[in-house]
Amino acid sequence: MLNLKSSLYLKTIFTISLISIITAYFIEYALGYQPCNLCLIERIPYGLSIVLIFVIFIIKRNEKFFILLLTLIFTFSFLISIYHLGIEQGFIEESSVCGLKNTAESISKEEILKQLNEINISCKDVTFRIFGLSLTSINIFISLIIIFILTKTYISYEKIKS
Repeated sequence: MLNLKSSLYLKTIFTISLISIITAYFIEYALGYQPCNLCLIERIPYGLSIVLIFVIFIIKRNEKFFILLLTLIFTFSFLISIYHLGIEQGFIEESSVCGLKNTAESISKEEILKQLNEINISCKDVTFRIFGLSLTSINIFISLIIIFILTKTYISYEKIKS
């Protein structure tokens, strides 16, 4: 059973994740900025955390497992964001994850024209900034903050067990 402190930490992460997802969709659909493939992948941990925290409060069992799982998920988010920042800064070359399409697979002229008409956003292009920081940079900070909160949650959970 989660104590009050752990519950507050998880609710904070839930709120941060919800705000992050809503902001990403607002920037995409309301403001019209298209995300690259890595940006889309960076949204996954936030969606997973919303679901997992909801599950924690519903089933009220195995909290320790879910807290560790959330820590791994946001560690993944942090690592993907560092990789993406490396691409944005030119330290790392874009990979196939970034949506570079292989035109050899296209057989017909229609398929080639369709691919040419699609807007492919490069992972190295920063199309939207907040306070001069790319969303990837902001995601690095948010992931670190959430990892810190999850660590405090795990410690808080361990204290009630001992």
